[in-house]
Amino acid sequence: MRLFEGTPFDRPPHCECCGRLESECVCPPPEPLRIPPDQQTARLTIEKRKNGKRVTVIRGLPAEGNDLPGLLAQIKSQCGAGGSLHESEIEIQGEQLDRVRVVLQKIGYRVP
Repeated sequence: MRLFEGTPFDRPPHCECCGRLESECVCPPPEPLRIPPDQQTARLTIEKRKNGKRVTVIRGLPAEGNDLPGLLAQIKSQCGAGGSLHESEIEIQGEQLDRVRVVLQKIGYRVP
């Protein structure tokens, strides 16, 4: 709800590019900002969870400049394991440290 919606002072929002009303705008959405993989460093660790399960965790990749759900899907398919995304951490089931390192280096990420 806008501040003056329904009053004589109501001014509907307009597009900055074409000047039309936002509901009538046909401009394409802006491209999201992407950080190149070679400028990012991924930190890999293996953590032990309850019942002795081990999980490979990828940290250090910001959520704003990356397609983390796409990266998760790619890593899961290459490793043949399940995984999940928690905030900006990617978790892969099992001790997949070597496989994940190879996949990330192939994409272009720096992995120490």
